Amino acid sequence: MQENNKLGMFSNLKYDIPASIVVFLVAMPLCLGIAMASGAPLYSGIISGIIGGIVVGSISGSALGVSGPAAGLAVIILTAIGDLGGFEIFLVAVIIAGIIQVIMGYARAGIIGYFFPSSVIHGMLSGIGILIFLKQLPHAFGYDADLLGDQEFFQADGHNTFSELYYMLGHINLGSVVVTAISLFILILWDTQFMKNLSFTKIIPGPLVAVASGIAMNNVFSGMATFNIGKEHLVNVPVPENFQEFLGNFVFPDFAGGLTNPAVYTTAIVIAVVASLETLLSLEAADKLDPLKRVSPANRELKAQGIGNIIAGFIGGIPVTQVIVRSSANVQTGGKTKASTIMHGIWLLLSILLIPGLLNQIPLATLAAVLLLVGYKLAKPAIFKNVYKQGWGQFLPFVVTIVAMLFSDLLKGIGLGMLVAVFVILKNNLKISYIATREFLDGKNTIRIKLSEDITFLNKAAIQKALAEIPDGTKVIIDASNNHFIHFDVIEIIEDFEINARSKNIEVQIIELGKDVSVEPMQHFEVTNK
Repeated sequence: MQENNKLGMFSNLKYDIPASIVVFLVAMPLCLGIAMASGAPLYSGIISGIIGGIVVGSISGSALGVSGPAAGLAVIILTAIGDLGGFEIFLVAVIIAGIIQVIMGYARAGIIGYFFPSSVIHGMLSGIGILIFLKQLPHAFGYDADLLGDQEFFQADGHNTFSELYYMLGHINLGSVVVTAISLFILILWDTQFMKNLSFTKIIPGPLVAVASGIAMNNVFSGMATFNIGKEHLVNVPVPENFQEFLGNFVFPDFAGGLTNPAVYTTAIVIAVVASLETLLSLEAADKLDPLKRVSPANRELKAQGIGNIIAGFIGGIPVTQVIVRSSANVQTGGKTKASTIMHGIWLLLSILLIPGLLNQIPLATLAAVLLLVGYKLAKPAIFKNVYKQGWGQFLPFVVTIVAMLFSDLLKGIGLGMLVAVFVILKNNLKISYIATREFLDGKNTIRIKLSEDITFLNKAAIQKALAEIPDGTKVIIDASNNHFIHFDVIEIIEDFEINARSKNIEVQIIELGKDVSVEPMQHFEVTNK
């Protein structure tokens, strides 16, 4: 109970408020960029960011996860808006997708998230880190042809993640470079132990100082030809002339055209499945990053996301998911509870109402500097070293997930990493179905094959190979005394071996094979050879 009090939403505001400001600064351009990439109105991204923060954050049981529009859904949204005949009809699909997610939550579908190996989750985090770093380098140098929130390998500007680094060399903006350098200096300085010991740094986060410096430099450079930062290198938030114009940015669903369109239901299912997968992956990843290692309730998260998407669909937002970039920023800047998530949504709402003009003075280079540091912390060399020490069974899925993500997208990277992880599991499963030891009993060379507790048909090849390699004239003891479950195919192999052994002068002794057994979870011993 004491620990719960320590983690109360209102007892950690000195940590959560600075973290929420950083998440807000990262989220604003990402919301706009993802909406633009989705072919949706710009305000739809901001609306979803607000809903993801205030609504989903309030309902969710995740302490550090942050929700909002996700880059992984951009292509699906873009295609769906065109195929369905308009954004208003698409909003109906978003509402239905939300309803499906709520049903999934009550059906306890959140358990899916527990089946992703930690090697793949860590690979996803490091892959996102490398991707953030590579994607932000062009913005850091003032080349902003690609959207700030893009995470796809093939980009809307016709380039890919790596070719963009080459093309940026011909479009360097000196003002942006200076802004990036000074912003990084401030961020790294704020991260030193000396600055952390100063009381004011606990209240004023480094990214906020970097952003304020970026705005100041943008104004200073505006009269200099060499260092001038053009509007294309700044945040671009729509500025309403009055409150009535602000309300005009909200779009409402066309139920008459949507509910009778079969394609709407297909789109809703796709959105619900993809958004739920991204959410569960990000939820697992955020828990891995949590210094306190809290476990978030997955089913409650699906319900929260579903309610968020229902509301988003009703007022003109694009689909929301939990997103790892903003969640990572939240963790790394000291967020303690979901108060930081909720407050970041409040800052989004207040900023577009009160200071949209000031937001439009923020150089994208400053935000790129913040994200460069986030990316580095997610994929620093020490992480690779630690996973490598865990062995190839962990390192291979980890690396494959990263590489696949860099050359495709998050879900394909996770999918390929999962395939490799399953292959490793199956490969190990073939090896650990028995323990073989050599003994000398009653004047004879004896091989004792002690079967594991559970043996499935996947172990057929390993058992058959072990029996085939037994030399002629040997005594063999097949000990099944510890076995709880054995597949019929393996029993058949042992029975056939017993018959064939007579022609090879092999003496066979079988202990307790075929006793009454019950099926239990797979648990295997390690293979040893003595």
